[in-house]
Amino acid sequence: MRIVSFLPSTTEIVCELGLSEQLLGVTIECNWPEGVRDGREIVVGTFTDPSMSPGEIDAIVRQRVAEGLDLYALDDDALRRCAPDLILSQDLCRVCAVASGDVEAAVARLDCSANVLQIDPQSLDEVIRSIETIADAAGVASRGLDYTAALRGRLDTIAQHVTSRRRPNVFVLEWVDPPFCAGHWVPDIVERAGGHPVLARPGMRSVGVTWQEIAEAEPEFVIVAPCGYDLDHADAQARSVLSFLPQKSQVWAIDADAVMVRPGPRLVEGTEALAAVLHGIAEPPAQLVRRIR
Repeated sequence: MRIVSFLPSTTEIVCELGLSEQLLGVTIECNWPEGVRDGREIVVGTFTDPSMSPGEIDAIVRQRVAEGLDLYALDDDALRRCAPDLILSQDLCRVCAVASGDVEAAVARLDCSANVLQIDPQSLDEVIRSIETIADAAGVASRGLDYTAALRGRLDTIAQHVTSRRRPNVFVLEWVDPPFCAGHWVPDIVERAGGHPVLARPGMRSVGVTWQEIAEAEPEFVIVAPCGYDLDHADAQARSVLSFLPQKSQVWAIDADAVMVRPGPRLVEGTEALAAVLHGIAEPPAQLVRRIR
């Protein structure tokens, strides 16, 4: 089966299922496993530039959405060369990836017979089930079941450690300029890690909040997890807004792209890391989280 992924998260899933040799096309934002873009068609480019600030990105996104412009560039020629049987797409967030409707339009333009599978998980449990869905579509259903059983086992182990502990208030800052709270599966991660998510929107889109609202929520922990950024960038952004955050809060930066905002299997690793931060049940992994204050 020839597979094309329009999402960094589904690229990770395909590779974790042992299907990397069948993965022919990815996006410019796919960066895990390391080197995953090497030798593969880049079927989607992005309008953003790594040098842009969060505020600049927010302004451009708002402008393009208001003008009805696409946020991503789909490369018809690259997709044609892939000649895919299975395309993995989404309609969860037009800011994060090409929408399924745009992919289906491209398939029609190219007279392609690929199955376009839409992956739109809203919760942590749905993220894990989406792995089974992809495995089934790719013809490796039993492999998917084995893998998700292992992920659920890791979550059960966390639960054994945190269930009887007091749950501190946790605010996850998903964007810093302007500030956004976390939605979709992120509040589930906080809950599974033994925290109480404040100003959170489980299963829903993240929305803007004010610094005053964050202060009034009295978070004991603020986790800076800017969508689209790694740990070093999260660290820098956390320091840039430190004066706006409640003085009594512990402030941590996390590798959001790796273990927080992408709906893939590494969310379980993010849950383990957050449990270590909140409850000290293990040493917080330095490659994923960093205490700022």
